[in-house]
Amino acid sequence: MKFAGIGALILMLSCKSYTIPTESFREQMRKTKTSTMKDVKVNNPLTFGDISYAANNINRILVEDKNGNETYLNNSGSIEMRVTHKNGKKYIMYFDTVILENDTLKGGRSRFIQSLQRQIPMDSIAKIEVQDGGKKFNYQN
Repeated sequence: MKFAGIGALILMLSCKSYTIPTESFREQMRKTKTSTMKDVKVNNPLTFGDISYAANNINRILVEDKNGNETYLNNSGSIEMRVTHKNGKKYIMYFDTVILENDTLKGGRSRFIQSLQRQIPMDSIAKIEVQDGGKKFNYQN
């Protein structure tokens, strides 16, 4: 049990995290709406078959590394987004499910249970981080 915890910690630390300033995020998400979502399929790493869901239309994300340098991160089924509220609470969603509607961030928390959605008012957000979680969710053609 101890080794599993250490392994998980090493995996989390090895994933490169980026931040997205709130205003940059708002600008990048400006064209994402429920009506512009596209149907995608990702492989299911736990079983055979695919998982279908609606994804946003963003191909790449403008992010900042830990030194404040801007770079692009390609959007994929394994990009995770961590939102920190001003009160310190943190929530995780899959970036490709995230849209911005009426100044509210909406996104999926699970690939397996599509109904697990989160809605977060933009004015309550202190920090937005993204990283490739290393999960084997790859888009299927």
